[in-house]
Amino acid sequence: MKMLIRSAGMVQDGQIAKCDLLIRNGQIEDILPAGSDKAADEEIDAEGLYLSHGLIDIHVHGGGGHDFMDGTEEAWDGVRMLHMRHGTTGMIATTMAATMEEMEGAARMFNRCRDRTGGARLLGLHMEGPYLSSAQSGAQDPAYIRKPAAEEYRRLIEMCPGIARWTVAPELENADEMGDYLKSHGILPSIGHSNAVYADVVNAMAHGYRHITHLYSAMSTVTREGGFRRGGIIESAYVLPELTSEIIADGCHLPPELLQLAYRGIGPDRLALVTDAMRAAGQTGGESILGSLSKGQKVIIEDGVAKMPDRKAFAGSICTADRLVKNMVRLAGASLPDAVKMMTETPAEIMGMSERTGRIESGRSADVILFDEEIHIRLVVINGIIQYSEM
Repeated sequence: MKMLIRSAGMVQDGQIAKCDLLIRNGQIEDILPAGSDKAADEEIDAEGLYLSHGLIDIHVHGGGGHDFMDGTEEAWDGVRMLHMRHGTTGMIATTMAATMEEMEGAARMFNRCRDRTGGARLLGLHMEGPYLSSAQSGAQDPAYIRKPAAEEYRRLIEMCPGIARWTVAPELENADEMGDYLKSHGILPSIGHSNAVYADVVNAMAHGYRHITHLYSAMSTVTREGGFRRGGIIESAYVLPELTSEIIADGCHLPPELLQLAYRGIGPDRLALVTDAMRAAGQTGGESILGSLSKGQKVIIEDGVAKMPDRKAFAGSICTADRLVKNMVRLAGASLPDAVKMMTETPAEIMGMSERTGRIESGRSADVILFDEEIHIRLVVINGIIQYSEM
């Protein structure tokens, strides 16, 4: 079967270029000049629409009333379907600090669901915790936070070869050894929920830590000791060019000025957009549960974000990937090509997956989307098959 997307404005390589895209048997066969004389079994008129690789979310917990910690195939499918309708074609499923039993359950469920069709692709598993700083727990349940234990993380890695990243507070005892082990197994050690100072970050980088989980959220900034100021994780993200970062650009976790600062100071090559969405993504109000249905925490949905019951802190994002791209353009002043790059090529590069995903190129899997001026998703194609359409 051939599919031809005609006259789309392809957003890639810092520009918007009009083209025809030919897809055959699930792969991109050719990128052609707009108005080509090629024919196909199915032709889609994309005049006035933008074309890009599907959005890649490397930090997402849930959506559509489901969470990856729920431990059911129905929940995993539900999350993938909800985010797919908003342009996400690939995602890194994310856990929370939990009991060993629940983490093992998430690892087993990833193994069962990783090749399921329908909805966004599962590109890997992100273990967010439980090896975090209790002082920077954020919405993570402090009851489950602890220092790295080799017998735990080695068992989980053995159980689930799909673990792609792990968020750890690098100042904790045994965090250096864990970073070395993760790196040796091709897993990205990420700094997050941490009170590390600049010197701790530099040390962590020597042990494989190269990424910062949700910049500005649940992490250290400038502190003073004996009158002397020390930079924290936030300052390290700007100063150390070897570090990549991610931001929750939902318009709530970070105000426009911090979105602009991250965009200008770190840039689209080192900065990814993530939803960090919990189960209430797609919900506009009421109550929800953060984490698993059985052991999670009750949260309130209002003002476009999930809040802890006392309303003193956010409990997670309820946004979708299309909203992130729109916010970076409208709130941070990013160009559309840069905003798209931060949800396609850059996350793929960060995760070491750029050889197989993140760009529209001949010979690659046809995971593409069409969207309009409002960044409203009109078409989602995964592996050459239309998964969602408003055409």
